[in-house]
Amino acid sequence: MSRLTKRVLIALGVSALLGIFCIIGVGHRLGFAANSVFLFSIWYNRLLMGLVIGLAGEIKLLKTRKANMVVRGLLLGTLVTLASSLSTDFRDVPSLFAGIFYGLIIDVVASWLSDKAGRPDHSLVNKQKSIPREESTIQPPAKTC
Repeated sequence: MSRLTKRVLIALGVSALLGIFCIIGVGHRLGFAANSVFLFSIWYNRLLMGLVIGLAGEIKLLKTRKANMVVRGLLLGTLVTLASSLSTDFRDVPSLFAGIFYGLIIDVVASWLSDKAGRPDHSLVNKQKSIPREESTIQPPAKTC
């Protein structure tokens, strides 16, 4: 599996989980029963955010890796969430701010885990126990002449 595929799958998983948290938060604020389509659209928006952030792993906005993850996550989280918020006339402003923060979380987690999954594990090679050689107790035959 390629590194990009791993990153996309990780980002989708994290965003799906964060989308459930959004459903719970928005549902408590606006009500669950009368807002089922809106709640689904919030979760779907988070899932799309995960896809966009997952595919954007090679986009470099800044020189340092950590700063790039943070800024890229915040920017893409803002863009994706803003599309949903604009289309609903900012019906739930706290979910806009949650989406911005979730973009940061998704990018950092996806970057960290996909990098970690892409590296080979050399821990066994470097930490193998060395077996000490035993000294030979066999003596060479004595010279007779």
